[in-house]
Amino acid sequence: MHLEVSNLYKHFPTRQGLLVALKDINMHVETGEFVCVVGASGSGKSTLLRLVAGLDFPTTGEITVDGEWVTGPGADRGMVFQSYTLYPWMTVQKNVEFGLKLQGLGGRVRRQEASYYLNMVGLSQFAQSFPKELSGGMKQRVAIARALANQPKILLMDEPFGALDVQTKETLQQFLLDLWQHTGTSILMITHDVGEAVFLSQRIYVMTSRPGTILQEIKLDLPSDRTYTVRRHPRFHAYQDKIMDLLRNKQEGSVAVF
Repeated sequence: MHLEVSNLYKHFPTRQGLLVALKDINMHVETGEFVCVVGASGSGKSTLLRLVAGLDFPTTGEITVDGEWVTGPGADRGMVFQSYTLYPWMTVQKNVEFGLKLQGLGGRVRRQEASYYLNMVGLSQFAQSFPKELSGGMKQRVAIARALANQPKILLMDEPFGALDVQTKETLQQFLLDLWQHTGTSILMITHDVGEAVFLSQRIYVMTSRPGTILQEIKLDLPSDRTYTVRRHPRFHAYQDKIMDLLRNKQEGSVAVF
């Protein structure tokens, strides 16, 4: 799997004129990588992910997956949003089966696949429950299972834990890291949480706003079998401080200009 974003620009018309949301974005994700894009609110992170997902289109530039242009949503890209986006009238099992049904798979195969991924995320016993009966963290695990069930080449995650309390968030971060190591799925995730990005990813793209640009790419040298104890590692704090300094200095510079 090779995701490539090349010379990407995104403009939006406004009453005051043309708003440049993204400017000259160049980035890539390779097979089995976990890559995070981190930046402050308004940096265009969600816009970038929507473009990669095919939910919107760039003004100029290219997005390709294995050499094929992204021209709309596709089964090669799974999407997990901050809001859980589960169908409230469907059971957990039926939610996970939904994408498989759209692919035309038969009921028996759908049930087998959904059961496999629900077991993978530890929710087999809730297969016949409805979303309203689940906690926020459980709903997000269902959303991840649903995305994985389609066997995408890359999983796109838009602030997936942003709405959760700190303890649940940290539990799901560890869950996601373990799941990634188990499945080998390529993941591109956006977040404003610098500590989350350092804990989860192998590489980080730091974005600045007005307009959204890639300020720096940072390759992380941390243990591959990470647990919460890695947060105590001096190198973890060094990466965290470096990214915060990059964001802080850029923001201060932007304030000075305006």
